[in-house]
Amino acid sequence: MLTSTANPRVKNIVALQKKGKERKQQGLFVIEGRKLFEEVLRDAPEAVKEVYVTEAFLEVPAQRELLTGVVYETVSEAVMKAMAETMEPQGVLAAVRIPRYDKERLLKSESAVWVALEDLRDPGNLGTILRTSEAAGVAGVILSANSVDIYNPKVVRSTMGAIFRVPHFYATDFLGELQQFQKTGASIYAAHLMGKLFYDEPEYAGRTVILIGNEANGLSPEASAMADCLVKIPMEGKAESLNAAVATSLFVYEAYKKRRKKE
Repeated sequence: MLTSTANPRVKNIVALQKKGKERKQQGLFVIEGRKLFEEVLRDAPEAVKEVYVTEAFLEVPAQRELLTGVVYETVSEAVMKAMAETMEPQGVLAAVRIPRYDKERLLKSESAVWVALEDLRDPGNLGTILRTSEAAGVAGVILSANSVDIYNPKVVRSTMGAIFRVPHFYATDFLGELQQFQKTGASIYAAHLMGKLFYDEPEYAGRTVILIGNEANGLSPEASAMADCLVKIPMEGKAESLNAAVATSLFVYEAYKKRRKKE
């Protein structure tokens, strides 16, 4: 059992929790809690590198059964609390390999809907967008390099496991990535206050990209200029804009609805 917070393995988990640079260099991120642990064992068991549990976690038969065939290390309550980012750790934590996706294969889907996020900064927004994207059948999420780290502990928790099921990529050249989509016949619909159409008017047929901007500043002029269509959300009262996750949800579900009708 690990009982010292000075242990190198414990220190490394803490570093992975707090530093995006460490996550990127090691190709690892951390998950906490039974639900996420169950999700990764079900959807990406090969991604699990290290597992840490408390004795209290092992005392529950159903939880002990989860560990069948899994190599794990027992840690004291104090060590678990030091490693965890949550206020009340649930007794299980794992270091997981960052997933790798074959983007070229995914891009070949002729009728796929993608979400492109430019400089999204709020962890909760990104987590919600991943969850909604999974539910609405989105093929994948593209993020600009300046967007929040998707492996940030707050993002990981808020995805509720969707992080293991929704393909996602960071684009070092975000505008170039949008251009590549257009070259493959995709239409880009940008959420924009100057939109000429309401979000429920386009058909979102064929290859589609839903483009969402920064929470405070919206889309850059350069990204907006690349859109095939600027689309807005009708609003009453004095509201000027919606939360980025809410706006994304409206767009992807509208696209999902239109496609379901055609099917």
